[in-house]
Amino acid sequence: MPQTSTSAASSTASARLVIFALAIGAFAIGTTEFATMSLLPYFAQDLGIDAPTAGHVISAYALGVVVGAPLLTVLAARIARRTLLIALMGMFAVFNALCAFAPNYESLLVLRFLSGLPHGAYFGIGSLVAVSMVDYRQRNQAVGRMFLGLTVATIVGVPFANWLGHALTWRWGFALVAASGLLTMALIARLAPYSPPAVGASPLRELGALKHLQVWLTLAVGAIGFGGLFAVYTYLADILLQVTHVSPDGVPLVLAVFGIGLTVGNIIMPWLADKALMPTAAGLLLWSAAMGALFPLAAGNAWTISLSIFFIGFGGALGTILQTRLMDVAQHAQGLAAALNHSAFNFANALGPLLGGMAIAGGYGWTSPGWVGTGLALGGFVILMVSIAVDRWRGPQPLSASHV
Repeated sequence: MPQTSTSAASSTASARLVIFALAIGAFAIGTTEFATMSLLPYFAQDLGIDAPTAGHVISAYALGVVVGAPLLTVLAARIARRTLLIALMGMFAVFNALCAFAPNYESLLVLRFLSGLPHGAYFGIGSLVAVSMVDYRQRNQAVGRMFLGLTVATIVGVPFANWLGHALTWRWGFALVAASGLLTMALIARLAPYSPPAVGASPLRELGALKHLQVWLTLAVGAIGFGGLFAVYTYLADILLQVTHVSPDGVPLVLAVFGIGLTVGNIIMPWLADKALMPTAAGLLLWSAAMGALFPLAAGNAWTISLSIFFIGFGGALGTILQTRLMDVAQHAQGLAAALNHSAFNFANALGPLLGGMAIAGGYGWTSPGWVGTGLALGGFVILMVSIAVDRWRGPQPLSASHV
């Protein structure tokens, strides 16, 4: 018995170290994804372009995620997971380092597209490695711990990168990301166990994920239901200045509150999801719908909008839960399904701000993205109910071995 206890404790410690290493990579990705928005004024001025043109650099990264997630996962189906993670983070580090030396707008646009390519594949494969290290009943918590790297980036990485851009130059923000990528490579190489590719793994088998209706339904939940969060977050700085009348120095503090909400949500909700996954996902969508509806009422005061944005960020835990759901329903094509989760969320990242911007431009006011968020969250809830109904109609189905 003592030997068994010691072995279990050692295994738990090893799992935590591996997930920590994966979380560092998530931190690097989260920093580059969100910090680029805050560095936009600096590189726009330095490269001699206007703000709308500079915004294309952000879109280029999102496009890279959408393209790279399925492409790299399918092409690398026969590569061992640890080797693939190291290669993906190496690619990420190199392209972010090159962004720091970009001489003009055109080169930065291309490099941001290329640096987005490993994003979805890293999170997809990393999630599979994370759940392989823990008991099946703790798979949501394992994915949630990995995703904490991304949420902490919104609290620490993004403000620090923004400070570097202001104090030195925007190029140092990308250098910080590249250094985090190199650290991740070293940690994964040192800590992650080697496991050969699954027997029968192939690009064709990964593509088999696309034949499962529940994969498409789960992706649709994320693509629609998660859009509301981005609809509010995208225009939050303007709302704080125009509606709440917060000083410019106070805007980063409220943005940090959003990141804290994301982090707390990713600690609490995966624990609940391990007990009841689909009810937790449904509850989060209804929560997000309610918080979106309350947002316009809270926007007039700095304290109430901070509390509101914390609760909206809390709903971001939906991403972790849908990641696990995809691995459960994808059968033997878990890698592609898990990676496509991030393509879906980048679709939400485009849809939410688009609809929110249309509401503002249509004369419904700066706070109207909150109502847009409510509509999108309810749309995701309806799709989730369809998914649950399909499960009941088909009867009990064997879950994928997400822990293998």
